[in-house]
Amino acid sequence: MSLSSNEKASIYSGLAQTISINTVNGYIPLLALGVLGASNQQMGLITSLPSIIGMIALIPGAILLNRVQSKKNFTVISTFATRFLFMLIFFIPFFSDSISAWLLVFLIALLNFPGALANLSWQTMIGEIIPEKRRGDFFSTRNRINNIAALIVTFGTGFFLEQYSKDSSFPYQILILAGFAFALIEVYYLSKHKEELTIKPVQEKPKRKFSLEVFKHKPYTAFLACALLYNFAAQMAWSLFSIYQIKDAHATALWLSIFAVTNQAAQILSIKWWAKYADKYGNTMVLFIAAAGMASAPALNMLSTNLLYITAINFWTGIFVAGTNLLLFNQLLKASPEKNRANYIANYNFLLSFVGFAAPQLGVLILNHAGMHSAMNIISLIRLGSAFSFLVVALKMERRRIANAFHFRFR
Repeated sequence: MSLSSNEKASIYSGLAQTISINTVNGYIPLLALGVLGASNQQMGLITSLPSIIGMIALIPGAILLNRVQSKKNFTVISTFATRFLFMLIFFIPFFSDSISAWLLVFLIALLNFPGALANLSWQTMIGEIIPEKRRGDFFSTRNRINNIAALIVTFGTGFFLEQYSKDSSFPYQILILAGFAFALIEVYYLSKHKEELTIKPVQEKPKRKFSLEVFKHKPYTAFLACALLYNFAAQMAWSLFSIYQIKDAHATALWLSIFAVTNQAAQILSIKWWAKYADKYGNTMVLFIAAAGMASAPALNMLSTNLLYITAINFWTGIFVAGTNLLLFNQLLKASPEKNRANYIANYNFLLSFVGFAAPQLGVLILNHAGMHSAMNIISLIRLGSAFSFLVVALKMERRRIANAFHFRFR
């Protein structure tokens, strides 16, 4: 397809971001446990605190974003601040063992403040500069490129770390510096986006942010209910997958890398399919299929601890991850009116922060009371129930589009 200058800048910035993030993020738990000697409590805080900090950031973030003239500049500044704070992790190993793990907890939490602002402003900016009719095709291409990069980087960094002792901080520091270098490239291409600036009338008084007004828009409210339910069900199993793979299946770092690469490969192969059928049958209807596929993952993982089998399940799961990632974002933009879109996106991210904090905690609670097999099967059922919420909305709000698609197919 022919790409506009904004689309090219978005692809290049996304590619640099993917390389920067995947160079380091997947190995933070290994750094915390193997090098800094983090406790279980500290590991829990690394997982949960960012959601709370991000939630706090969204309140001033939505207000600021609706007042600034340039959403691009806001995105550039907040993204650079996020990546700079992450780069400071480079210095943590130089501190004593008694405080180094707590410094990591503090930095991971703190960087999510500008990180939440960067995510909100990017979503708002990209929703304005990429026309709705282009989103399905463009974002599927962008996601596919990013997944290829993530696959290569994940395998390469995993192989790099294998060459050093598990308790050595040196390879992690090298990866952090490399990640920051690509972050600077990301910021550069973010600045290359072109936006149409509109001067707001001086007499126009900004509407109150985070009001109940956003919930009066039915398409947005319907999407919000489905998306929050799905995310809650999905995130309940996040920590359980890692516990199962490491403690029950005894997966090594190399196998964890293989799982990630296999999952990313499946996303690369399937992303175009999801975009094609979403254009034909509607985002919400196809989201039901993707979410239903995701529901099978916890239960299927329980059938065997064989590492090759788990690799195959990760490929199966990756197919549906591609669909949910692409279609949830597209549907968020579609369901949010152009006027005050930042408010709608901010409310979604704000509520998603509650989910990101509560869902993993509930998943672990079920694990402690019911055991791994029962917990994973329960979560699969909850995921399946959340998938049907998309089907209900699709049949109610996109009935005509679905009927027309099947009519032309079978006539």
